Amino acid sequence: MFRGVTQLSLDNKGRLAIPTKYRESLIAFCGGHLVLTADPAKCLLVYPRPAWEPIEQKLNSLSSFNPKTRSLQRLLVGNASDVEMDGAGRILVSPPLRQFAGLTKNLVLVGQGAKLELWEEEKWNQQIEDYLVLKDSSIPSELEGFSL
Repeated sequence: MFRGVTQLSLDNKGRLAIPTKYRESLIAFCGGHLVLTADPAKCLLVYPRPAWEPIEQKLNSLSSFNPKTRSLQRLLVGNASDVEMDGAGRILVSPPLRQFAGLTKNLVLVGQGAKLELWEEEKWNQQIEDYLVLKDSSIPSELEGFSL
């Protein structure tokens, strides 16, 4: 559903306009109801609400006695915020989420299939640069034999 990188600007009120190429499908799929949450990579995840709900259920069904699992539940579910696109296709990013991801003015929205990632542009560029430099050249086992 979502692919590609789009440059965006955050306005003074913390709103951003969802790109027009996604608006119609988001209105049709979820009525413009989205969920924003924190990601361990210090970006935000943007899910259509119907895509988020099974993830939230799975996270909440995991044992909270495992400290790593509990930390992930706190991060993802604890920071989840319901937002709705307004008539101009904008969403409001809450101050705590903006602060978490270091969002200021220049952002990128990165399609990741069923979800989007929202990055501060400078952090995104650094993420790509780090990947291209291949600081750790080992390939995860699940990608062995994968070809483009």
